[in-house]
Amino acid sequence: MDKVYNLAIIPARSGSKGLKDKNIKLLMSKPLLVYSVEAAIASGVFDEVMVSTDSEKYAEIAISYGAKVPFLRSAETSADTSSSWDVVREVLSDYSHAGRSFDTVALLQPTSPLRTAKDICQAYRIFTEKNANAVIGVCEVDHSPLWCNTLPKDLSLTGFIKKEASDMPRQMLKTYYRINGGIYIVKTDYIKQTDNIYEAGSYAYIMDKMRSVDIDDELDFAIAETVMTSFKEE
Repeated sequence: MDKVYNLAIIPARSGSKGLKDKNIKLLMSKPLLVYSVEAAIASGVFDEVMVSTDSEKYAEIAISYGAKVPFLRSAETSADTSSSWDVVREVLSDYSHAGRSFDTVALLQPTSPLRTAKDICQAYRIFTEKNANAVIGVCEVDHSPLWCNTLPKDLSLTGFIKKEASDMPRQMLKTYYRINGGIYIVKTDYIKQTDNIYEAGSYAYIMDKMRSVDIDDELDFAIAETVMTSFKEE
């Protein structure tokens, strides 16, 4: 069987507007992006763990914890309007120009610091067993979307609750899941061919809600610290 070459990309641009320098803000004494670097390395499934950043400072931090930063991100993919998949395609192109290619790419966002090496390994197992085009991390939603709706200007609740939700107790409602942003594993050939990875051949990896904390603001940092403290105590 031919060797499969796996690449992990941790996207960490410096231009976060909601929370300045979020990706290197200290969480339990370590820069945020470091948790993803350490989990990727500890999983043992990657031939290269790289951080895609536009910042020399971020690059130095990433390298000090064992990641590679063979090139800095372009101004185009550092803009607010650029997607994570724009970054992935640019990284793959840069590696190709350097004479390197990979069969799979894992996008590990630094804002998911509670995702573990075990999560990565289990997601890769699903990826391999199903010969998937993509495996994507999900978690159960906190509240059923059947209990959610938009509101008119007069704030009327007429028709707010969908009939299927109003006719049964909450415990009997179907379980809904959301993309948690923690893990995306994709065949490189597939990502080059499509703009939508949520199609046939793509599968879910279900993560616990506690490991699915997605950091966006100060409150999320506080929640992550609380969960991490709880894990340590256990």
